[in-house]
Amino acid sequence: MSGIADKVVVITGASSGIGEATALLLAARGAKVVLGARRPDLLEALADRIAAAGGEAAYARTDVKRRTDVSNLVKLACDRYGKLDVLVNNAGIGPISPLDDLRVEEWEEMIDINIKGVLYGIAAALPVFRKQGFGHFVNTASTAGHKTVPNQSVYSGTKFAVRAISEGLRQEAGDKLRVTIISPGFVRTDFVESVPHPELRAQLVESRDKFAIPPDAIARAIVFAIEQPADVDVGEIVVRPTAQG
Repeated sequence: MSGIADKVVVITGASSGIGEATALLLAARGAKVVLGARRPDLLEALADRIAAAGGEAAYARTDVKRRTDVSNLVKLACDRYGKLDVLVNNAGIGPISPLDDLRVEEWEEMIDINIKGVLYGIAAALPVFRKQGFGHFVNTASTAGHKTVPNQSVYSGTKFAVRAISEGLRQEAGDKLRVTIISPGFVRTDFVESVPHPELRAQLVESRDKFAIPPDAIARAIVFAIEQPADVDVGEIVVRPTAQG
């Protein structure tokens, strides 16, 4: 518990899936979690659940497409708890489709959330980390950021970008800050429900129900990276189902 207790952790995309599982696990280990997402009703319910179990949580409605929202979430953590130990840049979407469908607005949405949202998180937290002399970025990428396949080119491109930005940040960070990339494979969340193409969505739902792993598996990987000593930087963790190709 010593590696997690009393750490202040901001999590974007915290209202469901990987973000929710990570918040619950960190709070159970003694961290103070600050939750951001676009659905405040779910955030409130999660914060209440954490408090009922004896943990500490704060939350604010956060749309990572808005830089001010991300800045305000980091400010909430600092104002409430006096520091920020970790920023988990977890918010992301994946309305994948064939390029021929020309779903340009959805391409832009993925770029705005998956890439610019991470950059806004870095912009908000990096000055805080520099001033403190410590801090840890945990950025959620994907196995799609290692290999692309048909229908996933834009989504995959955003996740390749997250990995490139994170690695560049790690190299610039120096010996006081840590940067971890988490690359999940197929996880059992409502992620695929946003896929607009009916046949593709049906295929993904079938695969998800057959072999996807629970969000807790990714949460455990995130906690592992966070709980390491300050001089140990876990660069990247890839977590996928054993049945995933």
